[in-house]
Amino acid sequence: MKVAVILSGCGVFDGAEIHESVLTILALAKAGAETEFLAPDIAQTSVINHLTGEIAESESRNVLVESARIARGKIKDIAQADAEDYAAVFFPGGFGAAKNLSDFASQGATSHVQADVLRFAKAVAQAGKPACYICIAPALIPHVYGAGARLTIGNDADTAAAITAMGGAHVNCAVTDIVIDEDRKIVSTPAYMLAQNIAEAATGIEAAVKATLALI
Repeated sequence: MKVAVILSGCGVFDGAEIHESVLTILALAKAGAETEFLAPDIAQTSVINHLTGEIAESESRNVLVESARIARGKIKDIAQADAEDYAAVFFPGGFGAAKNLSDFASQGATSHVQADVLRFAKAVAQAGKPACYICIAPALIPHVYGAGARLTIGNDADTAAAITAMGGAHVNCAVTDIVIDEDRKIVSTPAYMLAQNIAEAATGIEAAVKATLALI
């Protein structure tokens, strides 16, 4: 059973959240799933100095190249990926989901999803295959599934309001819990939108991975 993990760079502030990515990969490995990593071959929206939290104005990085750090070099351009090759798809969070995979961080309810990511995610949805969205990544769901899709980013009122304005059916959720849209085969969990430590994030992510695989 092969599944796809979509990465958005490397680092919580400008890419994929590393703890969430690793926890997802670990849960999949323990479940016996074969993981293939995908990322868009595009420039990052910004580069953040993770020591200071400031924008590194003079730096530019590539999302695919940075994602390869987490994937240990084994990753492919999502533009070249076929949804038919995978039983399910997983989207770890981190600001990269809202800055690189989409522009939700800057545009909110009027945001768009990067074209190659949207094509792949919609193909997964149209094929009736399950998908797991973690942390802020559920902000992509209304673009992929349309109005009425049930999802969670935890309980942040402003983010939930933006998702509701996009047509999503947001459900408040504890960090260790998950929300499942049975009809659309979508699983989501808050992770570091709420988590105070890696153990809390792990509980929700492990539950989300288990539930997603059960939908296959």
